[in-house]
Order: sequence, then structure tokens, then C-alpha cells
Amino acid sequence: MGFLQIEGKTFVVFGLANKKSVAAAIAKVLVEEGGRVIHVVRSEQRAEAARKLFPDSPVFLCDVEDEANIIRVRKEIGVAVNEGEGGRIDGLVHSIAYANYSEGLTPFHGTLKKDFLQAFDVSCFSFISICNHFRELFTKEASVVTISISTTSMAAENYGYMAPIKAALNSSVCFLAKSFSSFSDVRFNAVAPSLLKTSASAGIPGYVDSYLYAEKAILRKKALKTREAADLAAFLLSPRSSGITAQTVVVDAGMSVNYFDSEIVQGAVG
Repeated sequence: MGFLQIEGKTFVVFGLANKKSVAAAIAKVLVEEGGRVIHVVRSEQRAEAARKLFPDSPVFLCDVEDEANIIRVRKEIGVAVNEGEGGRIDGLVHSIAYANYSEGLTPFHGTLKKDFLQAFDVSCFSFISICNHFRELFTKEASVVTISISTTSMAAENYGYMAPIKAALNSSVCFLAKSFSSFSDVRFNAVAPSLLKTSASAGIPGYVDSYLYAEKAILRKKALKTREAADLAAFLLSPRSSGITAQTVVVDAGMSVNYFDSEIVQGAVG
């Protein structure tokens, strides 16, 4: 048995869009370590991508913006794992986020209510709802991981209202851990990476410049790889992290301690 001890365990991964997705990277690690992965994606197009990347993994459709879809897919997955015969899932990944940046960069105070509430529904409430509806499908010591960001208090103008929503997601991790503790040992944690090169991030206005800045701020002068965030997620999903719950774990290669790097300072004032 490997170090992570996840051989033969079953994991549900929400959020794969394509091969560059964080969800895809996490699933790849889990499969490499002998885990069984069940994918849940938003559209048939994404389902096709998931089937090509993971031909041995079942794929289900669910647009989490409609809670009825979450209820339906939970029932479908219950059948797939033979719930009636005691089948359960050992872990779940929530790698879902959405923000409407179609109008480009706007000041935070100009955030539209409809955009904020939609982003909150998809990016944060879906996590709470999925955990609620899947609660009886979890093993007693299952692990749940969501994907956040390395800091929600750094006021990046281009990221805008998504930072407060990620802050709510981080808080939800703590409240879910407390709530579930009354009847189980299910653990809840968030992986909080610095800037990653994903197709989803490409839709954020000015993201490329922010990504290049992050490379300069990171101690090793190389951006974080999606695989590095995925490795942390796999660890948190495994029994090896049994003592970790209700945490937002930052993986940023030291970026948060290096904002006053001499090269950055000279570039700003020189």
C-alpha cells in the first residue's frame, strides 16, 4: 500500500472542465495512487473531456446552480457505488467557481447584485449544498476538500468580488466541520493555491500580468504548478491527514512572505 493509503477508495470530483483544470490534476493524482474517481461536470462537452482524460471513470452531469440537480446526481452516484449494499464514498472534491467578468474590469463598489449572488451560489453555496445532500453517502471518516485562493484579503482589483466569496467558502469549511462533527468524523479542508495557469483563470481580466507578477514574488521565481496544489489536495483527502480539519491550507511556494523582494521593490521605485 502506498503512503497515502487510498488504494481502492472512492472519490467524487466536482468541477473538471478540461485537462488544465485543478479538478483534473487532483483526479490524476488519485488515480495514480490507486483511487477510484467519479467525475461530476457541468455540461456534456465537459463530460466528453472527462471521458477522454479518464476513460475508466464514471462521469455524471450536474449544473450546481439548480439544487435539484445536486439532489439528482447524489441519487445517481448512490446507485453507482451500490449504496444499498453498503457502498460509500471516501472523499469529495469541490473545485467549482464562477464569476461573470463579461463586462471587463469594474471597481468593487460597482459590483452588480445579480453577479455577486450568482457567483456566491455557484462558488460557495454549492459546496454547502453538495455536502448536505451527500452526507449519508460519506464513510464515517471521509474527507472533503474545496479549492480556495491563497489570500482573500489582498485586494486584487481584477479578482474583485470573488475574493469575499472565497472568504465565505473558507468560513464554510469551518462551519461544515463543526456541523458534521455531531454525527461523523468527516473532515473538511480548503486548498488555497497562489495563481495557477488554468483555462478558468484566463477569463479573469488582467490575469496574465498578475500571474507574471506572482512569479517574481514567489521565492523560487517560478509559478506554482497545478500539480503541486493537486498533491496537497490528495494528501488532505487521504487518511494520512487524519488530524487536519477545518483548515484553509495555503500552497503558494512562499509568495506571501516575499512581497518586498528587492527585485520587485527596485522595479517599482527604480
